[in-house]
Order: sequence, then C-alpha cells, then structure tokens
Amino acid sequence: MSKDNGMKDKLKGAAKKAEGEVKEKTGRATDNPDMQRDGLKDKGEGKVHETVGEAKDDHRR
Repeated sequence: MSKDNGMKDKLKGAAKKAEGEVKEKTGRATDNPDMQRDGLKDKGEGKVHETVGEAKDDHRR
C-alpha cells in the first residue's frame, strides 16, 4: 500500500483546475472556443485528481 495520503493528487488537481480556469477565461476574452474548451477539460481533470486524493484520504481513515 502506498504511503500517499492523497495530498499529492489534491495539489495536482488544484493546479490543473487553476490552469483550466485561466485558459477558459482567456479563451472567452479572446473569442477562442478551442482554448475555452481546453480550459473546461483541464478543470474537469483537476476535479478528478482532487476526488482521487479525497478518496485516498478517506480510505486511510
């Protein structure tokens, strides 16, 4: 069993969500639907990583 308590996944998820937020807003401001879509995808991936981290934390309790 890994000693990872989920923090790594949660941090990675938060960073990915922040990156996605920037891309989405930049895409919206520049009328670039591809960048906006990439931002939404990144935010979704970030949420998945955060959820995995939370599950790891719950599992270890």
